[in-house]
Amino acid sequence: MSNTIQWFPGHMHKARKEIEEVLPKIDVIIEVLDARIPFSSENPLIKTFRQKNDKPVVKVLNKRDLADPEMTERWIEHLEQDQGVKAIAITTEQISEVQKITELCRKLAPHREEMGKNIRTMIMGIPNVGKSTIINTLAGRTVAVTGNQPAVTRQQQRINLQNGIVLSDTPGILWPKVENPHSGFRLAATGAVKDTAMDYIDVAFFTIEYLMQAYPDLIKARYDLDDDLPESEIELMEAIGRKRGCLKSGGRVDLHKASEILINELRNGTLGHITMERPEMITEELIKVAEDNERKAEEKAKKKEERRKRYLRNKR
Repeated sequence: MSNTIQWFPGHMHKARKEIEEVLPKIDVIIEVLDARIPFSSENPLIKTFRQKNDKPVVKVLNKRDLADPEMTERWIEHLEQDQGVKAIAITTEQISEVQKITELCRKLAPHREEMGKNIRTMIMGIPNVGKSTIINTLAGRTVAVTGNQPAVTRQQQRINLQNGIVLSDTPGILWPKVENPHSGFRLAATGAVKDTAMDYIDVAFFTIEYLMQAYPDLIKARYDLDDDLPESEIELMEAIGRKRGCLKSGGRVDLHKASEILINELRNGTLGHITMERPEMITEELIKVAEDNERKAEEKAKKKEERRKRYLRNKR
């Protein structure tokens, strides 16, 4: 997988235009995030939409049952530092938790209820984050197609929840390019992008490097490993492969098979409650991305200047 994921199919481009047209008439945005990657599953396009239209937002950290509860609390606190933001962690297994989303919408748009009018909301989220399941739970009936593959919803629809709230659904849109390479790996590890867009081994190595530092005990327990974990990612992946019988002829470890096991067990929660990023990590990563972009811009400007000088020399 390259350092940055670029994935912006035609229907997503169309969805973006439609959202921009509808947003001025919306009272509250509901943004569904993955509780395991609250930053990487945030869509920067939504931030842009919000800033342009000055809209309050309910950030829903879905799949909290797969995430580290302590980290989820820290993320809620972090997200609510932004003005006009309320955050809530849910699992779609608990209907009562999902229904709390509408209570937060009412808190963020009290003027609409006072006027006796419906609160107009728009629900957004990247693919495969559980948005359709949330919509069906809120509506009390099946109105959105659910699926385990990214990008199931293809077009917008408006749903009257019959409780003073109207919900506009949007396709799960990714942004044109994931600038932060770490976010790209986390999106791949949690299944937000199709498996064809990633290399299992690259993603597994990125994942295990983080888990070695953040959740060593979970790794030891799940794969029945000694107290002293190997120092390198490759040695650890080989140890996992041996424990799971992922062997090729000659006793070599099949790293692809071992990688598939690790990623699938991360995704379905078998590894334990894991959050793949912490608020303080993100600040460091964004500084690095900004520095890299600045360096690339300088290199580009330098090459352009060299071309210009060469052109002028050749003209003489």
